[in-house]
Amino acid sequence: MTLSVGAPNHTTLDELRRSHPAWRLLRADHAPFVIGFLFASFVAPNVRTLARDELHRSLEEYIERLRERHGPQVFPRRASEYLDEWARDDHGWLRKYYPEGGGDEPHFDITPATEKAIEWVMSLRRRRFVGTESRLLTIFDLLRQIVDGIEADPDVRLAELEKRRAQLDAEIERVRRGDIDVMDSTQVRDRFLQFSSTARALLADFREVEQNFRELDRAVRERIATWEGGKGELLEEIFGRRDAIRDSDQGRSFHAFWDLLMAPSRQEELTTLLEKVLSLDALKELSPDQGLRRIHYDWLAAGEVAQRMVARLSQQLRRYLDDRAWLENRRIMQILRSVEQHALAVRDEQPPDVFMEIDDDAPAVALPLDRPLFKVPRKHKVTAHEVFSGEENVDATSLYDQVYVDKAKLAAHVRRALQSRDQVTLTEVVESHPLELGLAELVAYFGIAADDPAHAVIDESRSERIEWLDVEGRTRVATFPTVLFLRHRRKSA
Repeated sequence: MTLSVGAPNHTTLDELRRSHPAWRLLRADHAPFVIGFLFASFVAPNVRTLARDELHRSLEEYIERLRERHGPQVFPRRASEYLDEWARDDHGWLRKYYPEGGGDEPHFDITPATEKAIEWVMSLRRRRFVGTESRLLTIFDLLRQIVDGIEADPDVRLAELEKRRAQLDAEIERVRRGDIDVMDSTQVRDRFLQFSSTARALLADFREVEQNFRELDRAVRERIATWEGGKGELLEEIFGRRDAIRDSDQGRSFHAFWDLLMAPSRQEELTTLLEKVLSLDALKELSPDQGLRRIHYDWLAAGEVAQRMVARLSQQLRRYLDDRAWLENRRIMQILRSVEQHALAVRDEQPPDVFMEIDDDAPAVALPLDRPLFKVPRKHKVTAHEVFSGEENVDATSLYDQVYVDKAKLAAHVRRALQSRDQVTLTEVVESHPLELGLAELVAYFGIAADDPAHAVIDESRSERIEWLDVEGRTRVATFPTVLFLRHRRKSA
């Protein structure tokens, strides 16, 4: 349940206290037990989902450690009972679901409300270092972006750009003279802590975006199950809801973030920057989480889940239209069958006089642009003749000039390219291993990506271009959606 609290008053706050899952978690008698376990299982390792067996095993080990420390009487229930209780609607701390293609084993993920509660509890800890300079600089940057973004006067914009260029020229001159301003350790730690909190907050935002799309998908399923009106009205209502989420501030911001993150140049830049920053000596005192090195890949995986929810919504609409078409066709056949039955019932009771005359038993309809869905194939008559041995000498080399694409070899090219990198595009693979069999080999790369969606992304919103020479020496060009191969990651214990 989501409530909007403007000016806090007793009524709304009391309703939040009784109904919001985050507040319920904080009020629970065993809140430290729940928050501690869920933080260690999901938030700390940046894990989006866990299978029931794996989560059950982790909870049993967690309870066993608590019993060794506080006595065997604490938390006497079984781990499976705790998981089922936390996933019930009256708690709402875990989401229990069955993923597509995941078999019969349920999976678990924490809800956005749970993550908010954990984030708030973690903020209560006393911090050794509280950075303020980076936040003030961020405020100035955001205000400057807003003011510059809404300015429509060309003269004002040019004046501001000239001012920035003058500042850059002055800084370039200082660097040439050897006058370089370098951040001290305090400034480095200040900005790194600001980056770390913002990066982890993004993962929490993704859960909330995913929850919004999931609620829309559930509402669509319920609406379809109870709808008795026309198709047009239902589709207009459903598309209106989806467009409302997509065109909202949250939806636009999410899609802009996704387009920016999907750019390979941006991902490579993030990887390089993270490697340089996390290797700084000034950050050793903070003991930074090394999982931040791959935080942008966690963003990518979280955003892909939200994109799948949109695809599932479209699939529900397609299934509804197919079912409606089948029901309408069935109704038409029932009406025709009823007409035939009535005709058979009165065929022996024909009226004495002619009451209707028709020129033919069916209307002759000729539509020049009509294209029938099925046409009876023409039957060819095969005449058997006696076969004689030929005497001509025919060149049979063309029988051996067959093209065979070795997909295992192409997959090895991709794995070799990923040995030194976390991701690589199809264009970069082809640059290292040029096409030998032309278009057939390019299509085989697409087949490799489609067969392994967990480690390959096909972005149809972006395109790439490849050129090669065919066997006759002619230049061939192909334009296709961007294909991004990802390195296989080992599952953490």
